[in-house]
This record gives sequence, structure tokens and C-alpha cells, in this order.
Amino acid sequence: MPEPRGLPFWSQEEIGAALGPALAHLREGRVLAYPTETLYGFGTTIDNEAIERLVTLKRRPAAKPFLLLVSDTPMLARLGLHLTQPAAMLAARHWPGPLTLVLPGGERRIPDRLRGPEGGVAVRWTPHPGLQRLIAALGDPITSTSANRPGEPAATAAREVLRDFAGPIAAGQVLLLDAGQLPTDTPSTVVDCTGRRPRVIRPGAIPADVLRASCPDLVGDR
Repeated sequence: MPEPRGLPFWSQEEIGAALGPALAHLREGRVLAYPTETLYGFGTTIDNEAIERLVTLKRRPAAKPFLLLVSDTPMLARLGLHLTQPAAMLAARHWPGPLTLVLPGGERRIPDRLRGPEGGVAVRWTPHPGLQRLIAALGDPITSTSANRPGEPAATAAREVLRDFAGPIAAGQVLLLDAGQLPTDTPSTVVDCTGRRPRVIRPGAIPADVLRASCPDLVGDR
């Protein structure tokens, strides 16, 4: 088996060179490992078969969905997802950025495996320039979950993904986009916008008090 390695994904030239192989890999229904503005993530297209490959790789419990990364807000409309008024206020201030919003809608376009227990779909407009180019070229969102084994710390460097998933990478099941060491180890803040009031369900990169400056009705995380 060949030694595992990734595709350089740092400079604009490297990103441009990696787009073709990354898009081909995604369209074949396989798993991509990539840097984000927060941590390294695993993702696929929103095809059911591709999602199941990601479930197997992550050993993901059935009740725990993946979030979606988009490259702009018009992609939400194409998916049939709805920005509620609180979600729109938060998005206007913090997107693109490390804020994940759980939104209603998307029943005809998004697989049930990507829905949380209350029916919402978690979405983030990533500010990572390489991922924006990739998702825009794909024309659809990609799924996202941290690139780590269950119970292990989330990867913040490509070398950690290479170490922990050497077999799948060497076998071509996973393609790694290598941006080296990321500057942060904090995940995105997750806010559920499907209920009467928006609620922080995972603290993260943006503190709740900062979010309340644009959405005073926000509850949770103190």
C-alpha cells in the first residue's frame, strides 16, 4: 500500500490545482478531508450512498447528523432551507464565519440522515477561501464533521489526519487537502433556529454574548 499523503491546499495556486481531483473524488461518492476556518473536517456530497460511507468512516451514531457547508446564501434557497428572522439577523452579522445555524426546510432536497432530532438541518457558510471555491465549483453543499475518531480530539493539522486515517487515505477512500497546521482548535458555535427562540446548542468560536448583540432573544450558553 502506498504511503499516505495529501494534496497541498494552501496557496491560491495549490487550491486551484487541487480542485479538479477533489471534485472528481466527491463526485465518485468518496470522502474528502479538508481544512476549515475552525478544524479539519470530513465531508461528502449530499448523496445518500456517499453519506453512508462517511457514517462508516466516522462510526457515527444514527441519531447524530452531519452539518452542511455552503459557499453563499443563495445555495440555501436552492436547498429549500429557510432563514428564520433570528437566523437572518445572526447570518447578516456572522456569515461567512464559524457560526452553524440549524434551519428548517429542505424536505425535498436534503436526506433525512442530515436532520437533527427536531427536524432541522445544520448549515454554515464557511469563510475558508479554498472551500468556498470548491463548494461553488461543485454547485452543492458538502457535509462536514470533525476529522477524528469518536472520543479523540478533533484534528487541527494535516499530519494528525494522515496519522489516524493512514489506511483509508492510502487506499484512496479518503482524499486529504493539506493546509498544514490550522491556527485554531475551537469548533463553530451552533445555534438552533427552528424553535420559538434561537438557542445555543454548542458553545464555540463566537461567544453567546457577542451573538446577542445582533439577536437579543438568543437563549443558552449563559
